[in-house]
Amino acid sequence: MEKVTAHPECAQEALDLLNCLTESSYDRDKCVKLLDAVRSCVLQKKVKKFSLAEMSQTPPVQKN
Repeated sequence: MEKVTAHPECAQEALDLLNCLTESSYDRDKCVKLLDAVRSCVLQKKVKKFSLAEMSQTPPVQKN
């Protein structure tokens, strides 16, 4: 069974990377460094899988 924690391992690193990707002034070099940080973290902490399953209990809003 997979381990689920209240504060997932490498969550902050992954969030920083995703936010970098969405910035209007996209800085590829910065995002690559953040990608490397996520990779380093998952190797160090032996993370096998990320999940967004508990993000919200409400259904997603459809965009037209």
